[in-house]
Amino acid sequence: MEKHANGRLLIVSNRLPVSIGRGEDGTLDVTPSVGGLATGLTSFYRTRDSVWVGWPGIVDEDCSSEEKEQIRARLDELNCIPVFLSRSDIEGFYNGFCNQTLWPLFHYFPQYAVYSDAAWAAYQRVSRSFCDVCVSVATGSDVFWVHDYHLMLLPGLLRRRLGDAAIGFFLHIPFPSSEILRLLPWREELLGELLGADLIGFHTYDYTRHFLTSVRRVLGISSVAMGRSFLPVGRRIVRADAFPMGIDFERYVKEPPSEELDRIQSLIKDRQMILSIDRLDYSKGMLQRLAAYEEFLERCPEYRGKVVFILKAIASRSGIARYDQLKRRLDEQVGRVNGRFATLDWTPVVYLFRFLPEETLLALYRLADVALLTPLRDGMNLIAKEFLAAKTDESGVLILSEMAGAEQELREALIVNPNDRLQIVEAIAQALDMSVEERRLRNRPMRERVKRFGVVRWAEEFTAAIGRVRSFQEELETQRFSGRLRIDLVQRFEQAHDRLFLLDFDGTLVPIADDPDQAALPSETRDTLLRLVRAPSTRVVVLSGRTREELDALLKGSGVDCVAEHGIWYRKSNEEWRMIQSATAEWKSDVRSLLEWYVDRTPGSRLVDKEYSLFWDYRQADEVFAQVRQGELKEDLLPLLQSYALRVLEGSRFLEVQSGNISQGEATRQLLGERDWDFVLAAGDDASDEEMFHVLPDHAFAIRVGRVLSRAQYFVDSPSILIDVLCQLAATCASNTAR
Repeated sequence: MEKHANGRLLIVSNRLPVSIGRGEDGTLDVTPSVGGLATGLTSFYRTRDSVWVGWPGIVDEDCSSEEKEQIRARLDELNCIPVFLSRSDIEGFYNGFCNQTLWPLFHYFPQYAVYSDAAWAAYQRVSRSFCDVCVSVATGSDVFWVHDYHLMLLPGLLRRRLGDAAIGFFLHIPFPSSEILRLLPWREELLGELLGADLIGFHTYDYTRHFLTSVRRVLGISSVAMGRSFLPVGRRIVRADAFPMGIDFERYVKEPPSEELDRIQSLIKDRQMILSIDRLDYSKGMLQRLAAYEEFLERCPEYRGKVVFILKAIASRSGIARYDQLKRRLDEQVGRVNGRFATLDWTPVVYLFRFLPEETLLALYRLADVALLTPLRDGMNLIAKEFLAAKTDESGVLILSEMAGAEQELREALIVNPNDRLQIVEAIAQALDMSVEERRLRNRPMRERVKRFGVVRWAEEFTAAIGRVRSFQEELETQRFSGRLRIDLVQRFEQAHDRLFLLDFDGTLVPIADDPDQAALPSETRDTLLRLVRAPSTRVVVLSGRTREELDALLKGSGVDCVAEHGIWYRKSNEEWRMIQSATAEWKSDVRSLLEWYVDRTPGSRLVDKEYSLFWDYRQADEVFAQVRQGELKEDLLPLLQSYALRVLEGSRFLEVQSGNISQGEATRQLLGERDWDFVLAAGDDASDEEMFHVLPDHAFAIRVGRVLSRAQYFVDSPSILIDVLCQLAATCASNTAR
């Protein structure tokens, strides 16, 4: 992984892959942890130079100092490092903020979310505890891989403590839409700290899209300019992408013990088996699933006595009232179904609410005819993949909720809406009646996909992607206009005989203003331009899409030359404006009516009527909504563009229509042709400036303001840094004059 290729991988999660508990005699026991992450990654991390940091499962107050040292020593043998948490921290952090705030909100149950300042404080406190432990064991070359919603603050905390550390973060639950996330009072802090990572991963592209939209709407950071889901965060670039998690395929194709198969077969006899396995959680839709099965028995009486529904519920978050209530309702519903339909020799629902050993689980997978998995919302659902792997004869049927992340990979399954009871009933009937040939046709591509993209490949691809992001960051850093480049610029400037500065205005000399009418040139910048203009054999030209009148007002007293409306008008300092490219305006009335219609449909946007162009500005509109409108507008403009030979210019939250023969590149070409300039510096920030960069000579310094894909070979992060560069050159002029 380039710079960090030889470092350890530090996996950081809420729980370690092993748990510390006390045996009946009071001694400390070490047992494997239960859970998708611990189960999935164990096979990966034990074959790598890896360390796992997490809570060991025992409360801080329940251990003496000596026992903590014993725990550290035993865990060290397993390459694990404990983070000890107090009982109150666990209550506020895990039971509180994690599972009563983030979990319901991220699973689209905002009515269940609790917003507690005390729980938020506990979440912050525990995050700092994890950070302290990570920092205490970190080396300069370690790569951090932080996991899940429990530790969303940790990337930012690590970034501040460790500076240039390589940090990845993966979210194992859904990331909600921005409308849901904005219900969270601490959304800015959560997103801001998450952006401390170099790479942020999700199970599906939908979750990635929700995250990018939230970052844009909540923090105002857009990925559009960078492309490929890159986000400019300070001096760094952060990438967000989808990495669907897999399973340890070989673990589930093992043959279950024959006695376990015989035992379960004797229970179900010759009946068809429907299998459902889930954690007991309101997001899993178990009540709705059971209600659908009950309706199936009502509507399809011919299946009574011929099918058995094995419902395995895994205990989850005991002691939280909502989960205790869910358990009672599930118990009652199972009792009602069995009470309605059971006979002396047939129980419709076999309800299991206890731990099952792995051999029993494998036997259930192998014998099940149908897997019924219908969560109301699920980040991935690895049970679906485990079921497919275990069906070595490809004879099972998977019924899967469209609200599970796995649905995007397992499209050959019977996909259902978990809230559509009748659709689930029909899917159950279809599955039970499906021929072996059709089952295999559906299962074969899914099993092959699950086999190819297993958990080890998922982990390898994610960690490799961290390395690629780091390499991209380093590559970008070489394009940053700083250090040696600035020294070279000054030397070239001092040695030149004829110097030309080509500078955009908005976003280059001044930051983009929310209201363009409020933009102003600071007096310090005006003085800098004036000093450059007064230097021998030096010309400074400001090229802008603004009108002549606007540039006259904004640049008054600076002494610069101006190009207005992207190349139509040109004025040398203290001379009159003249047209340097021909343009017509007979097309404007037809285009204006269309643009006015879009202004009405896009609150916060406005239309600026220039002499030879029309400018649709949406910087005060909702950016995501406006970009949808922009796409529609471009389609509607196509006939007019062709009829009048027009072109569309897109920039930072604007769209401009102008005559097709107008080009800022052509205006630049004319300026370059006026003299044999041996020093050229051009700076800009949007698409029109790319036309300028395109025609520059090879020896020119082309600088893009903001990190985007550009023809310019260098970039600066902001207008203020560019002004600092110009100030340095202006100071050089003054120094040379003094000598």
